[in-house]
Amino acid sequence: MASLLLRGEIMATQKTTTISWIDRLKSSIAGTGVGIVLVVGMTIGLFWNEGRAVQTQRSLDEGAGLVVSLPADVIDPARDGQLIHVTGPVETGQSVSDEQFAVKADGVRLIRSIDMFQWLESTSTETRRNLGGSETRVTTYSYAPGWSDRHHDSSRFEEAADHQNPAMVHERRSISVDRANLGAFSLDRNVLDRISGAQPFPIPATHVETLRDVLGDNAEVSVVDGAIYLGANPAQPQIGDYRIRYELVPLGTISVIGQQQENGISAYRTEAGDSLLIVEAGNRPAQEMFDSAASRNSVLTWGLRVGGLVLLITGFSLMMGPISVVASVIPFLGSIVSMGTGLVAAVAGIALGTLTIGSAWLAYRPLIAVLIFIAGAALIVAVRMLAGRRKRSPVEDPTAV
Repeated sequence: MASLLLRGEIMATQKTTTISWIDRLKSSIAGTGVGIVLVVGMTIGLFWNEGRAVQTQRSLDEGAGLVVSLPADVIDPARDGQLIHVTGPVETGQSVSDEQFAVKADGVRLIRSIDMFQWLESTSTETRRNLGGSETRVTTYSYAPGWSDRHHDSSRFEEAADHQNPAMVHERRSISVDRANLGAFSLDRNVLDRISGAQPFPIPATHVETLRDVLGDNAEVSVVDGAIYLGANPAQPQIGDYRIRYELVPLGTISVIGQQQENGISAYRTEAGDSLLIVEAGNRPAQEMFDSAASRNSVLTWGLRVGGLVLLITGFSLMMGPISVVASVIPFLGSIVSMGTGLVAAVAGIALGTLTIGSAWLAYRPLIAVLIFIAGAALIVAVRMLAGRRKRSPVEDPTAV
């Protein structure tokens, strides 16, 4: 192991390890179990995701057909238990405050973000395959001080002795008012926590005297660029210093879709099986809110689809890992086999994924299922065409001198 000091305060350590062919083979065989779990789990997950997407869309369609827009200033007892849409300004008789740092504001929610100056470890690994199937890995561990909103446990560092981080005693917090009013309706935390639109809330420089009253006269505290700074010198931060910023969800007009429950608003249970409680900032028509919710559902569905396909391909790659390791006794042959198994894993993952997604839609919307099958077939053809082009390209022998 070698250590060297790079520019500034960046420290780097290199560690070289050699992994035998037998150890690599054992590891790849163990990886097949993980691959099988991934393939089975993602197949179930993709099927569940399609059912979730359909159920959510059915609930939104059901809600759009039932919702009634009402004025916020009067409660109609005849509407109790129904799905309603109300809009108006949020009012509250209390301030929202973070007592730890004596920060107070008029708003719905106060969000405290925390950064601590600490040692950060980054790694990079270069791998070289040797004749006989072994691998030589050179891992570089780099260390540099910097700001981070999460604690980096220095006891897990490769070079822990020279890069000690203190515990992170201050944490991110979100503080909301307990109750507020929307006209005649009373809003609880279930509604208030869904209001978005947080804006930066800079701390005034004069707040430093209040901070000293709360933290003590000897506290090393200052206010810089609207942020609370805990430390001796903001211009030269030291390990363990804190930078604290705030955001505020202000009072303003909101729109709510939910079930009228006496003088409050709660989640509405649809016949499709979902709970509807939609809250958005501003004066939004009911149909526009349902359209936005449908768009969010679509984005989530596609995100889970793409993630599921990627993990399916990863699972098949792990399952075929031992084949590549066996062939890597000759490095050049191992590279060719790895390329081939990667192609097979991609085709298998896409085929199984699209088959699963399409099958889930057959019972709901057959036309969409057919389109999904066609899209999956097109992806498989595209992958095979790309692989064919790579095979026809000249391949350089990495063992050649």
